Amino acid sequence: MSSISEVEIDLEKLFLPAWAQGKPAVNPYAKFAGEPAGREDRPREGRRGGPRPDSFGERRGPRPPRAGGGKFGDRKKGFSQRDDRGERPARRDLEPPAPLPEITVTFLPDENGVESLARQIKVTGRAYPLFQIAQIVLAKPERYAVQLAVKKNADGTVKQPLFACALDDTPWLSEDEAVAHVLKVHFATFYQAERTATEPPKGKYTFVAQCGMSGKILGPPNHHDYQNQLRKLHAERFSRMPFDAFKSRVKIVKDEEVVKKWVEDQSFTTEYTCLNVPEPLKLPSREEVEKHFRAVHKDTIIKPVETHTVGGVLSRNLRCRELQQLVRSDWERQKYFPLQLATGLSRQFATHGLHFFKVNKTFTHVSVARPQFLDLETTPVSESIKRIVGHINTHPKCTRRQLIEALAPSPQKPTVIEIKPAAPPAAAPQGDFYVLTFIDVLGQYQSPADVLCRQYIADSRSDAGLVRFQALAQTDGRQNHIMLFEEWKSRKNFEAHQALAHTKKFREQLLPYLGAPFDERYSYEIPAN
Repeated sequence: MSSISEVEIDLEKLFLPAWAQGKPAVNPYAKFAGEPAGREDRPREGRRGGPRPDSFGERRGPRPPRAGGGKFGDRKKGFSQRDDRGERPARRDLEPPAPLPEITVTFLPDENGVESLARQIKVTGRAYPLFQIAQIVLAKPERYAVQLAVKKNADGTVKQPLFACALDDTPWLSEDEAVAHVLKVHFATFYQAERTATEPPKGKYTFVAQCGMSGKILGPPNHHDYQNQLRKLHAERFSRMPFDAFKSRVKIVKDEEVVKKWVEDQSFTTEYTCLNVPEPLKLPSREEVEKHFRAVHKDTIIKPVETHTVGGVLSRNLRCRELQQLVRSDWERQKYFPLQLATGLSRQFATHGLHFFKVNKTFTHVSVARPQFLDLETTPVSESIKRIVGHINTHPKCTRRQLIEALAPSPQKPTVIEIKPAAPPAAAPQGDFYVLTFIDVLGQYQSPADVLCRQYIADSRSDAGLVRFQALAQTDGRQNHIMLFEEWKSRKNFEAHQALAHTKKFREQLLPYLGAPFDERYSYEIPAN
């Protein structure tokens, strides 16, 4: 239905400030060259490119006196008299807009996109505002679908019928509109037109009538078939316009080529051969074609429905004008307050095991777990957790970096958990990019966390660009504090490693054991000289 790049959403990038989201792919000011230096030295030019006359040079002669004398004419007449002007025409009342069809519009988020969002929320462990995610989904039509549903009266009757075309999945409000659409767009699927030469019209014609809106040639006004062609074109193309207004837009053309073209068209008769039928059949006119389509194909191709779902891209270009206006109106309303889409997102997020909570009883957030009040006096927690909570209570607005600087002990000689180099160590560093990841595991989960780290290192040995990968544990009874040390040939190799399946699997499996989020730091080697 849509490409993966359009459906998937990077929450980490979208919720950053604008200056941190990277450079734009296109420079919006590339076509502006700016003003050259010394602008004040350019010669003054008039509107037509020539030199501008000096306003302080020759002056024009005095103006002729006004009729009635004085600067403002004859003041005795007053300013209300307008002898030389006509009265302003009365303002025409604007017609009220046509009411929108009584159809329910529902925006449904794409299932693949919701799965990607749930996976990111689980891996990062962060909480995101639900309504802002809904607005991000609405920003691109590839990320959602539109469901149309009929409304019913108290007695069960449908207020506004809804029809669907099986050939291109387009919705329609009436059966006649759907039939006209099929015969216009998919005509070659059911019928084939064949032109046969016949006797041209007799007489000499010097002018013909032509529709000023569609450009169709109707023929001379004195021709026997002119009135039929006029009413046929009005019924097929401009039925919403009054017939007299449509008739006033018909013009008389005396061009010889236009007259000749009409004569050539009248020199042929068109017959329509029916396709996809058991027995061959030819029809003489479009009216017979429409009757045949209604009798043979209509019930198979056009069906009344109570609900119909179209893709987001198709919903932006619906062929039914009333439905397109309705979808556009609901989209504008949801863009400012996406309550409907947020409700649908919450249901789908719940199936992925995510939880919801409100911040300050106003903004709904979604996260991997619902935060609860931690009472340190009644809840048994480790000493490290108590220190973290105590520092946050003492410094309410401290950042994560300040928290680590305040609570992290002085560096000590670490104990190596596992060192299994794939190749003998080189005499000099081979990498240009280093990554230090600090992991705080809850004390009771130290053993399974060590197993996951060993498996993660073993799975990463064959990754392209890896020079060295070690897992280190802190001493002095704090073996649950683990540091992953990675050395890569380039940052691109590390970013490719981050996108691999075993890396995502490691983070997802380790997430329930964490006492604090991952602290990942990028580093480089300080040269000796």
